[in-house]
Amino acid sequence: MQDKNFVIVGGSHGIGAGIVRRCVERGAKVTVLSRGIGELADLPGVRHVPLDVTQRGPTADELPDSIDALAYCPGSINLGPLRSVTEQTLRDDFELNVVGAVRCMQACLAGLKSGASASVVLFSTVAVQQGLAMHTSVAAAKGAIEGLTRTWAAELAPKVRVNCIAPALTATQLSERLLATDEKRQAMAAMYPLARYGEVDDIAAAAEFLLSDASSWITGQVLGVDGGLSSLRK
Repeated sequence: MQDKNFVIVGGSHGIGAGIVRRCVERGAKVTVLSRGIGELADLPGVRHVPLDVTQRGPTADELPDSIDALAYCPGSINLGPLRSVTEQTLRDDFELNVVGAVRCMQACLAGLKSGASASVVLFSTVAVQQGLAMHTSVAAAKGAIEGLTRTWAAELAPKVRVNCIAPALTATQLSERLLATDEKRQAMAAMYPLARYGEVDDIAAAAEFLLSDASSWITGQVLGVDGGLSSLRK
């Protein structure tokens, strides 16, 4: 990763910030596109560009001329029963997760194609493949992301690889209310074959691998990083 240009969208908090830290530690030049600087205030060497992806995509002058890797990290956790899902919630989740990803990919495309090879990582959720109650809106939006992963991987091969990570519950600001008490944390941990919910670095480590040359023969894949929830029963 030394001296390579990485663009991390939504890299100021949670999983995105974890990815930024790992990339910076390995010598990458990182541009973060997010609404605020968040957790990156104490991390030197990161270029921050204020951007709300629900309003617009990045402009050419906000991006490196050449992009070796792109991670699109924005997400939402709007949970609730089918009867309470509103059209506005569906639109908001789709705008953030899907339309924002398309905007950023379109803006970054020339930079991604400018070098010999590049890698893109998107984010889904375990709820797409597993099927979890109360996940109508987020599963719909992230299901579209899995479709885009395969479409873009096919369209942009062989120069640009596109993969997706599908996490289960991970301890971030987005999930605070689900892990707000000891009782909730214990109950959530008990759901997983590995007896714990995810931490930021569990996901960031997987993203680092997919963004790096170590995964140079992997594209079009959805990688479950979910403590075994999607495939195991105990």
